[in-house]
Amino acid sequence: MTRIRFTAEDFARVRFAARPAPVPELNAAFMTMLGGGDDLLFGRWRRRALRSLPDAVAPLADLVPAGDPPLFLDVLGETLTEGLDLVAAAPPELVRTELERVYGGRRPTPRWIRGLHAGETGARQILRRAQRAAFETVVAPVWSQVQDLHRAEFTRHALTVAEHGVGAALPALVPATRLHDGVWEWAAPGGREITLAGRGLVLLPTFHWTGRPLVQDLPGRPVVVTYAAGPGLPLTPDVAPGTEESLATVLGGTRLALLRALTDAHTTTSLARRLGVSNATASAHASALRGAGLITTARAGRAVEHRRTALGTLLVGDA
Repeated sequence: MTRIRFTAEDFARVRFAARPAPVPELNAAFMTMLGGGDDLLFGRWRRRALRSLPDAVAPLADLVPAGDPPLFLDVLGETLTEGLDLVAAAPPELVRTELERVYGGRRPTPRWIRGLHAGETGARQILRRAQRAAFETVVAPVWSQVQDLHRAEFTRHALTVAEHGVGAALPALVPATRLHDGVWEWAAPGGREITLAGRGLVLLPTFHWTGRPLVQDLPGRPVVVTYAAGPGLPLTPDVAPGTEESLATVLGGTRLALLRALTDAHTTTSLARRLGVSNATASAHASALRGAGLITTARAGRAVEHRRTALGTLLVGDA
């Protein structure tokens, strides 16, 4: 069982990653390629992806001799370059400790891994080239889909928090988990006990992984929980995820229509008239969208006016 212990301060510091992170998405894809995930659903994708990898990617397999990647690969960063820079900046002692851990306490044997263990610049360059080549081959062709799915997942979380609070949002976001007496827990082999102690928590969905949540717990940093989201199927570059339909599923048809109607400011009455609902219904939907940070509401004389926020406009994709 993995257990994450919260303080009251930590609940106030739970945040959802505003954008997908390329390196964690690559890590999830690579773990799935190496045998994680449902073979019935991912087997064909896995074989095709492995065949397409250029020779420059081969060193990455040396980093996961037992299917357990070293923690210095667990970085965020909103662009690939930023993420790769964070990997390159990993403290040498963390790199050495993690390489020894994934090699079962033994000194690593592949020559370039020994160089990485020793802190050689050339070995870090090999790693960077391998990660970039793997991303460009596997993740880049579907990155626009990952971004669309991330926006929908962000909205799902924001709406749940706005309507029910963080306590309901965490288990709602990640099935088969529960939050009880300040402890978020789920079944996992060789479980872990993690105390946040004021560091806070970052939630990061991944769309190339179907297994249990993955936890990044590095000293002095917020704990990051990467969890499986998306359609539960491998993303392919020739099949769009249906953003409009996905948003309607997450928001609900009326809320999506309300958000789309706010190209200009509207009062509650004008929204209700436009959507064909009662004022009370329009007001309730507007309240949920406001709580999720998708609209703002301000008094205008005797009425109130609703406007879309920048996030709301980004979500529905209007120019």
